Amino acid sequence: MVSATLAEVAKFLRPGITTLSIDQMAETFIRDNGGIPSFKGYHGFPFALCISVNEVVVHGFPSDYVLKDGDIISVDCGFYKNGYHGDSAYTFAIGDVKPEVLQLLKVTKESVYRGVAKAADNNRVGDISFAVENFCFDQHGYGVVRQLVGHGVGQELHEDPQVPNFGRRGDGKKLKEGMVLAIEPMINLGTREVHTLNDGWTVVTDDNKPSAHFEHTTCVCKGSGEPLSSFEPIEAAETANGELNTSYYN
Repeated sequence: MVSATLAEVAKFLRPGITTLSIDQMAETFIRDNGGIPSFKGYHGFPFALCISVNEVVVHGFPSDYVLKDGDIISVDCGFYKNGYHGDSAYTFAIGDVKPEVLQLLKVTKESVYRGVAKAADNNRVGDISFAVENFCFDQHGYGVVRQLVGHGVGQELHEDPQVPNFGRRGDGKKLKEGMVLAIEPMINLGTREVHTLNDGWTVVTDDNKPSAHFEHTTCVCKGSGEPLSSFEPIEAAETANGELNTSYYN
């Protein structure tokens, strides 16, 4: 259902709409499907979605900001139903986005799957962390955010263990089959350094360059992790929406 919500967002996105209208649409969809927005009220967060545009890394407030051609927009969604949380994020490209920013999206999205592949029974958290950092920083030179991390997810939205996007192979908590993790690379075009605005939530890059964010709720299995969320319905809706740029798939 968290993936279905993000697919609805993909259908809705276009230049000229406010980020607040996206949040209102998504909350209606969540509640109409028997869910509760995981984020709304969590430590006082006032919205159903975290919506982060361009240089905003995560935890952006939906607002009267009007989307325009060339923006990228990260939408992070939590869906609570039947006693469990789903948590997933996806970054969309609106219209004519610069090639170097589309490449950032491509690499960040791929890094999620590289992290998921290491979420295997008897591996350690550091194996996930290393896979993301090695791909994004060592191979592509992007800034890997260190102040924010992935996490366990289940009956609570945030559970142990923390899952950094940087680290060393073999470090950290040992993974056991059946554990569920939110793996969520937050990757910057420039510096890895970020700061939080005066609202206490919105995290932005220090150099005001764009940031991308993708996230899968992932089950630890033998041999490899298994995504419990899915990007497939999001990608289908994204491709069908002529206002969105999917050229970075290729």
